[in-house]
Order: sequence, then C-alpha cells, then structure tokens
Amino acid sequence: MKRTILVRAWWDEEAKVWVAESADVQGLVTEADTLEQLRDKVLVMIPELLELNAPDELDTALPEIPVHIMAEHCAWIANPRFS
Repeated sequence: MKRTILVRAWWDEEAKVWVAESADVQGLVTEADTLEQLRDKVLVMIPELLELNAPDELDTALPEIPVHIMAEHCAWIANPRFS
C-alpha cells in the first residue's frame, strides 16, 4: 500500500458544498457543507472502503496510514482601484 493517501477537495460553487475524491481509494467520493465535516466523513469512509475494496492493501507495517487532504477554493474580491 502507498505510504500516504491523497484526497483532493474543492468547493462546488453551484452546489454550495465541499467535494472530495481520491484516486488512492476506490469509491471515495463524498460531499459536505463544511471542510471540517468533509474531513470527518473522509476519515470514516477511507478505512471502510479499504476494507471493502482492497483488504490485502491493509497488510502494512504502519500502525496508522497518513491521509493528506488538499483543499482548493477560489474566491473573488472587488478591486478597490476599479471604477
């Protein structure tokens, strides 16, 4: 198993939710109202999905598997010099 699981998260402006998915964990796609809620959901879902989809990958010497959640959110501000 990889030493680190990478989860990408982004703000869906149209749906007004945070969305997360990971190429490292088959089936991981979820959404939540806040980034904190998304984090909590992801950390519950990953072990469940690993156990369900790739039980052999859980055979690792690591007592804990690091999960990196990379979040992206683009915001716009008014240009104070634009008239």
